[in-house]
Amino acid sequence: MAVLRGATAVGIVAGILGLSTASAVLQSLGGGGTAGAQADTFSGPPEAPRRHARIDDPAGLPPAEAEAVYAELRAALAAGYARSGDPTAEAYDGWTRYNTAPYRSATHGRRYVNNYANAAANGYGRVPPALPLPQGAVVAKDSFSMTAAGDITPGPLFVMEKMAPGFNYLTGDWRYAMVTAAGELVGRTGGPGAERVEFCISCHLAQEAQDHLYFVPPAYRP
Repeated sequence: MAVLRGATAVGIVAGILGLSTASAVLQSLGGGGTAGAQADTFSGPPEAPRRHARIDDPAGLPPAEAEAVYAELRAALAAGYARSGDPTAEAYDGWTRYNTAPYRSATHGRRYVNNYANAAANGYGRVPPALPLPQGAVVAKDSFSMTAAGDITPGPLFVMEKMAPGFNYLTGDWRYAMVTAAGELVGRTGGPGAERVEFCISCHLAQEAQDHLYFVPPAYRP
């Protein structure tokens, strides 16, 4: 199983993030040996990238296996993001999760993602959704990747926050942010590193009629 092949990668990930979960992860997955996983890093990409860095040779996991991997990574991901001090990064893991299992998102570099939203964004999960979402609504997606060889890599946290009317006409008043699994703020609309998340705006602009939002694929909805 791909989950078992990547077990030691999960342990290595925990070590990279400076967390104490490595031994528990290895014991629960029965890992041994070595693997080459490491956290996504944004020290080298262009200052104004045109898209998310894509994962080479991504694994196609059945929902149950993807969920098993995420169950082992979830606490480590949340702890890593929280190092940034960003309020969403510190809180999102306690919000409502709107997908039943991680799904691979082409618009997020072919990583596996999970959709969370705060109480102000409860219209996000309705069918059809209650749009537009109000000021204060926040949607967050944590992520990880897994290659066909079984190497697991924690990915960034992607955040959209609906700001006050007039914040940014082009974005529909959404503010985008991205935080690495090691707690590094990659960029935030109108703030530090804004140029590094500009491509988020152009991608979500394609969904202008739906308040700039993408939703959980039907097969992964509760």
